[in-house]
Amino acid sequence: MIQNTLEQWHQLLASKDPSGLQSLLADDVVFHSPVVHSPQEGKPITTMYLTAAMQVLGNPSFKYLREVASGQDAILEFETEIDGVHINGVDMIRCNDAGQIVDFKVMLRPLKAANMVHRMMGQLLSKK
Repeated sequence: MIQNTLEQWHQLLASKDPSGLQSLLADDVVFHSPVVHSPQEGKPITTMYLTAAMQVLGNPSFKYLREVASGQDAILEFETEIDGVHINGVDMIRCNDAGQIVDFKVMLRPLKAANMVHRMMGQLLSKK
């Protein structure tokens, strides 16, 4: 089940077109940011965060290193580089029976990278 969801996710990232999030995300999706303590609930705010993340992290150096998927859950390890800072992270994705994402958690390392992404995302999101 999660395989179809992941195919759509990878297509969305390749196209760099966040409009695909409307069909990919469930209305009650929950987003867990690596820098915001409380979960962000609902499609509008999750769309906002994921769109900003695609802009901040989705440069030509972004790539998934490995993917582990089973049932309705997947873990995708990624790496990218911004301004000479190497960023390593994990996307943890859960889908519902319809193949829509219901839970999306991002974790980043090292601390220097998390702080930089926090600053860049904050600047981008404050403009919305």
